Amino acid sequence: MTNNSRADAPRAQDPRQAARPAAAPRGPSVVAGGYALVPVTRRFSLDVTARRCGLHPELIRRLVALGLVDAGHDADGRLWFGPGAPATLARVQRLRAGLHLNYAAVGVVVHLLDRIGELEDEVRRADTGSRRDESWI
Repeated sequence: MTNNSRADAPRAQDPRQAARPAAAPRGPSVVAGGYALVPVTRRFSLDVTARRCGLHPELIRRLVALGLVDAGHDADGRLWFGPGAPATLARVQRLRAGLHLNYAAVGVVVHLLDRIGELEDEVRRADTGSRRDESWI
């Protein structure tokens, strides 16, 4: 029996991957034993973020202008996004579609939801602390 498996054949490179722009350069990192000792800062260009989110780059520019997603600018004025931007953009899109709100109203809802989360965390911390204090009863 001959060993003509597909794994042995050389793989042709997908032309879409060859044309895909690379993510922004990573910051310095020291790796020891497979673990990063220094956090790796990773950022993505507008085009990469748009492709990952399935949104038009102009819409993302407008969301940045409204303050719904954080982005940095480089010396040339290009937008760069952190690794959490796709999740933030997906949250904005879900709120807009699910509640039928305009983007300004989505900003208010996002702010209120974030504040509710902070308050819930404070209540949890306060409950945990009070239980510790009452454990002797």
